[in-house]
Amino acid sequence: MTRRSFTGASFAMTTAAAQPAPRKTKLGIDLFSLRSQGWSPFEALDYCAKLGADVCFFSELRFLGGIEPDHLAKVREHAAQLKVGLELGMTSICPTSTMFKPELGTAQEQIIKSLAIAKALGVNFIRCFQGRAEDRKTPGGLDRHAEETLKVLRAVRSRLLDAGVKMSIENHAGDYQARGLRQLLDAAGRDITGCTLDSGNATWCLEDPHVTLETLAPYALSSGVRDSILWRTPEGIAVRWVRMGAGNVGMEAWVKKFQKWCPGVTLAMEIISLPTPRIYKVFDREFWQGYEDVRANEFTRFLALAEMGQPSLGTPFPKDTPRETVLAAERDELEASYHWTRKVLDQA
Repeated sequence: MTRRSFTGASFAMTTAAAQPAPRKTKLGIDLFSLRSQGWSPFEALDYCAKLGADVCFFSELRFLGGIEPDHLAKVREHAAQLKVGLELGMTSICPTSTMFKPELGTAQEQIIKSLAIAKALGVNFIRCFQGRAEDRKTPGGLDRHAEETLKVLRAVRSRLLDAGVKMSIENHAGDYQARGLRQLLDAAGRDITGCTLDSGNATWCLEDPHVTLETLAPYALSSGVRDSILWRTPEGIAVRWVRMGAGNVGMEAWVKKFQKWCPGVTLAMEIISLPTPRIYKVFDREFWQGYEDVRANEFTRFLALAEMGQPSLGTPFPKDTPRETVLAAERDELEASYHWTRKVLDQA
């Protein structure tokens, strides 16, 4: 199956003028931002409430600390007492992806388990993803993995409809550019799918995050947001994730567009600050194997960001750094990003 054979694809972009009038955007915390803290779900909820977040996004099931019905009921009750909303996620639903975890059961079994958790928590979508950039270079490339993902979604379609829950597929770790993910969502059916819009993963896929937002805004159910800085190197383009406001991809304008174009969708902080960049050797012909779907007019927008960037290297922690120092830095990056984003939202 090729992308051209995806059915129902609509390539008409919803413009800002066609969007509903903007309303208050909820600001959330994706717990992957706090992945090193080792907190219980109750401690995570307390932290989100103290920070003033509207939503706590349990983007992977492991952050729940257990999936027993009594435990989930307590998590839901604690969130309600704190007046913090809940969002839920799982990992790969593609059995052929290099990121799929077969030890957790088949893809269908994992989704069915997640549906029960969603019901217990009172949420109406489950964040998930297909794979990562490495899948592009496997036999058959993304088309093969898309076919398998669609088989899984079709197998659980009736269960999703009965539960009133959608699968929110993320543009994840350099797998899909926005246009490819949109085609996958249209083929699966918008009655059972939407997307988790990730600004940082866009730059890992040679895409300007504004292109990602423009293309996927009408499909967004959730988000995972961080900033990036890009610059040219002799080998190609360097990409480094940074705290909100520290990059050069125009995240202030991005946040304001998100607020207008994605009404009712939580803007969730997923802060991953990396001290060293990923280098994309875009001037090497062999690099482009697996990236044949990249369009020149979209890539030039990404390249323009890199042309304007300056080298930016962080300082990795020495191996003997105390653990609490590392944990505090993780929280500091998130909190700085949260307050920066809150200010932008309040001024919009």
